[in-house]
Amino acid sequence: MADYKINADSFKFAHVEKEAQEHIATPSLTFTQDAMRRLRKNKVAMISLWIIIIMIVLSVLSIWFSPRNPMTQHLNWNNLPPKLGNLNIPGFNGHAMYQGKMVDMYKMNHVPDGTWFALGTDSLGRDLLSRILAGTKVSLFVAFMATLFDLTIGIIYGIVSGWNGGTVDTVMQRIVEIISSIPNLVVVILMLLVFKPGLFSIIVAIAFTGWVTMARLIRAQTLQMRDQEFILAAKTLGESPIKIAWKHLIPNLSSTIIIQTMFTIPSAIFFEAFLSYIGIGIPSPQASLGTLLSDGQKNFRFLPYQMVYPAIVISVLMLAFNLLADGLRDAFDPRSAR
Repeated sequence: MADYKINADSFKFAHVEKEAQEHIATPSLTFTQDAMRRLRKNKVAMISLWIIIIMIVLSVLSIWFSPRNPMTQHLNWNNLPPKLGNLNIPGFNGHAMYQGKMVDMYKMNHVPDGTWFALGTDSLGRDLLSRILAGTKVSLFVAFMATLFDLTIGIIYGIVSGWNGGTVDTVMQRIVEIISSIPNLVVVILMLLVFKPGLFSIIVAIAFTGWVTMARLIRAQTLQMRDQEFILAAKTLGESPIKIAWKHLIPNLSSTIIIQTMFTIPSAIFFEAFLSYIGIGIPSPQASLGTLLSDGQKNFRFLPYQMVYPAIVISVLMLAFNLLADGLRDAFDPRSAR
């Protein structure tokens, strides 16, 4: 190896162009772009996002392209096991135990050739797959309504309370405490006394209590931001409180809004399923994941698929929303990442 000699030329500054010195190697990203970049690196959150998108697309398309009418009854084809065409896949070949023997339930019930049910039928002969899609659609609609109330009542109430402060804030927060002290189940029962059991009663109950957490979070953030320099500068320039809220507060509260919304959705889905499961939610014969679980429980010992498949759907749906919410929280607030 040749010896390297150090001389005076070794200590001269390298000639670098001025433009090269000032060049930024990495691209400039906004806060939202940087958050989306961190979110895309979270594989669990991205998989959850795609699962949610697929379930939303399937449930919406079922309005026009459902395998069968979820309300149509075929009493002669009741309690048929799952079957996928002529594929001889264990668990999906139409066979089940009958009097101690494994028999083809489709032949025994004289089901025409070419007629099969991917997830089987219930006790009234209704297609379970079609009813699961219809139930998922109901759950997602309830989640959408809960999100809508969070984004309207919760945000407006929280900003008004935090921005005004003083007596206005004290009175508004006492109202929030009174509402939050009433259990949701009591609110639903009171709604049932006024309205008929169904989706409308559940939506009214969510509209009455579902926005409280969002309002508290927005109010706390508004109290921190209203005395910062950019808000004071906007006040000095004569902007109205509405413009300040729209142009400055809401954009800076976007991360809190998005994260809380994603945690609200699974809570609303579970709330609707729980009410339908105990019999005070979506009434029969309408399909809901809660009613499907309730009906499947009756035959779980002998026909477990009637309860297993709805349970898988609601579990995957809630888990996907929770994991996506965790990913969004870590993306918008890197300090919270564990």
